[in-house]
Amino acid sequence: MSRPYGGVVHHPGGVAEVLGRSCGWTNAGSSVNGTSRRYKYVATAGQTSFSGADVNSNVLAYDAGYVDCYLNGIRLDPSDITATSGTAIVLASGAAAGDELNIIAFGTFSVSNFDGGGINAGTVSYSKLTPDVQGSMYGFKNRIINGAMQIDQRNAGASVTPTDGQYLVDRWKVRQTTASKFSAQQNAGSVTPPVGFTNYLGATSLSAYSVGATDAFTLMQYIEGFNVADLGFGTANAKTVTLSFQVYSSLTGTFGGAVLNSPFNRSYPFTYSIPVANTWTTISVTIAGDTTGTWAKDNTTGLIVSFGLGVGSTYSGAAGAWGGSGYYSATGATSVVGTNGATFYITGVQLEKGSTATSFDYRPYGTELALCQRYYQKSFPHDTAPVQNSGISTVSGNCLGGGYGTLTTVRFATVMRSGPTITGFNPSAANDRVRNNSIGADIQYVGIGSNYNSGFVFYPYGANHDSGVQGYQWAWNWTASAEL
Repeated sequence: MSRPYGGVVHHPGGVAEVLGRSCGWTNAGSSVNGTSRRYKYVATAGQTSFSGADVNSNVLAYDAGYVDCYLNGIRLDPSDITATSGTAIVLASGAAAGDELNIIAFGTFSVSNFDGGGINAGTVSYSKLTPDVQGSMYGFKNRIINGAMQIDQRNAGASVTPTDGQYLVDRWKVRQTTASKFSAQQNAGSVTPPVGFTNYLGATSLSAYSVGATDAFTLMQYIEGFNVADLGFGTANAKTVTLSFQVYSSLTGTFGGAVLNSPFNRSYPFTYSIPVANTWTTISVTIAGDTTGTWAKDNTTGLIVSFGLGVGSTYSGAAGAWGGSGYYSATGATSVVGTNGATFYITGVQLEKGSTATSFDYRPYGTELALCQRYYQKSFPHDTAPVQNSGISTVSGNCLGGGYGTLTTVRFATVMRSGPTITGFNPSAANDRVRNNSIGADIQYVGIGSNYNSGFVFYPYGANHDSGVQGYQWAWNWTASAEL
């Protein structure tokens, strides 16, 4: 019997119960097929033996030693019955006419992917559970947010030629020393994503750029310290982590990346191989936790994951070991930006505790969006990229007239990492001002006040507002960024 979630394994007599998640129960030859079965008999005067079909025409069958009997609702002690044949129950004393005997038979079973060596004095060692089961015991197995590249609030699937520090899909940003060497897009090239995924992040080289010693072109995710504090990096108890992902490129060879701290003075460069072009390849890299260095454990940057697209010698280091420099990739890695038109696609990025890559941690879309909104939110519709002069009005109000400004409070969809930077968007012109729709003119100023991680206050004022007629309508849009 397959059970995807936790349950109770019952031992007859109530001696022990094991509570937990199972990665699949499998029949071990039980006569009741790894489950439980109930039988009901109504006794005749003096009856001691019960077998064959019960009142519901179910024929009694059980595994010896795995049965409970209840006479008129009272559980019988094992000394009151004989239950050894597997086909009959014999009472030590005869029943009265009309007595009701209920028999519950428990099937024996084995648990797939379960190491019995971990059972000791009634407990199961955590280390003996399979990695998938270990991961499912906690709500945040994957420390990467938007690893499946689903959420794209800023660009809504459009291609961009990014500037340094620009975000692509949510939580993934670019670090580059020279502009306009590659473009990036959710689902660039429209190739079929790997099984289990619907999106990926793609980069396309725009030239055959010769990477210099101090050049670096990378895709990065900065992970908040709160989300990796339990890894214990920088201490003697640092945990081993495993980075896994799916990758696809028009190039083949050895590619590189790195895990870094926020001061950029500790890093672990790694390499991986793409042996076949234009084919999704599953990659797994296991990294021993760093026992030294400074690793933030608060709402600042705790850990950085970098994937190199072309990194010079200054920012490349020997693969497979921690070093005291801020390397973005490994020495000798393939340069994607070095080949005009070369492509690099990635999805299913997962960083988890432990030395084994487990199945990707699929979180509900709404949950993943909320995780992203801790760092970036917008008033625009979810599938609309924020731009000036969009023709969309998401925040509106009325002028008070008489020289008074209009105070408006905005509450964020979720608490943000810190008080964010607010950017305004005019729905009807190419500037960040509030629009007075009633007269078709921009209001002179917009003030931002009380900017907290839960929301902010803004107030349009000045020309085309304070002297306006009471009731004139204004409109505005905004974005809020608290990125690392």
